[in-house]
Amino acid sequence: MLELAPYAAQPERTRGRRHQEPPPLGRNEFQRDRDRIIHSTAFRRLEYKTQVFVNHEGDLFRTRLTHSLEVAQIGRGIARNLGLHEDLVEAIALAHDLGHTPFGHAGQDALNECMRGHGGFEHNLQSLRVVDELEQKYAGFDGLNLTFETREGILKHCSRDNAPSLGELGARFLHGHSPSLEAQVANLADEIAYNNHDVDDGLRSGLISIEQLSQASLFSRQLEEVRRLYPVLSGRRLIHETVRRMINTLVVDLCRQSECNIAESAPIDIDAVRTAEPLIAFSSAMQQEQRELKRFLHANLYRHYRVNRMSSKAGRIIRELFHAFIEDVTLLPDEFQARAKDSRARAIADYIAGMTDRYAILEHRRLFAIEDQPL
Repeated sequence: MLELAPYAAQPERTRGRRHQEPPPLGRNEFQRDRDRIIHSTAFRRLEYKTQVFVNHEGDLFRTRLTHSLEVAQIGRGIARNLGLHEDLVEAIALAHDLGHTPFGHAGQDALNECMRGHGGFEHNLQSLRVVDELEQKYAGFDGLNLTFETREGILKHCSRDNAPSLGELGARFLHGHSPSLEAQVANLADEIAYNNHDVDDGLRSGLISIEQLSQASLFSRQLEEVRRLYPVLSGRRLIHETVRRMINTLVVDLCRQSECNIAESAPIDIDAVRTAEPLIAFSSAMQQEQRELKRFLHANLYRHYRVNRMSSKAGRIIRELFHAFIEDVTLLPDEFQARAKDSRARAIADYIAGMTDRYAILEHRRLFAIEDQPL
């Protein structure tokens, strides 16, 4: 690892873990966090959770797992350029989607709707709940017992209603403070990754075309450059060359603008970072192009009638599962029946949020299909 900047997170000066442990041997505290995340059950489940396309629709579409790996790769590159702690960025990137429901945003919206009156459902809070409580692997504590810095990065958003219950971790949402630069990097690496892989998956699926995407300047500029350099290039190679150049353009812009922001703010340490405005950012011109691309994807991909059909089915599955369990808690597996004694709705939300796409479909069939199903 390159020499760290003075305002980077320092593993030897971590704010610590919820449960005290001896320091790790042969690795730093953030590496331990990363390793625990990779070995968690929730991380393995990401292979069968998707964002736009449901898992059985094709083997080549991104899953939450491949997305998390892409975020980690992009984030580490940015951190290296800025003198930040790569291991912390990687840990946050690998854990940021652990609390997502099956069926992407459609599943999340449906579960949040079901949880109205029970505290709601926020996937960032659920990711934190996974690493703090729901993973059951260690003898001395529930969860993964991650460092404060990794947990801070996982909690990208939090409502003011929920923030007070999180103590020190929620305080920044009440006081308008910022997280570490590593957390800020992971957040924007996530944005770079999902916008660009949705472009790639949308083209692969045939739901959007190159001609349509040319309406977005970020895509059209890179496409024109690729066609200038490789006039006879077509098909998947043309798309890949264009998308990889989009990612590179965004990363370079982010690093340059962030360097300027950091130089102007001149934070002396991570505490100064936390009391400053967010310093990791795109230039205003690039931010505008990012917004334009997002608007295009919302209008032409996420609201495509084929995506809407799948989203409608997904929402129905989530809602019907939730209401079946609310009406009869004995339908839950034993572990979640025990949790339901404290809060039935939250235990059901934990169970549903932990499902993969295909497990949710199978569980729905078990409860509602008339024909014989495996137990």
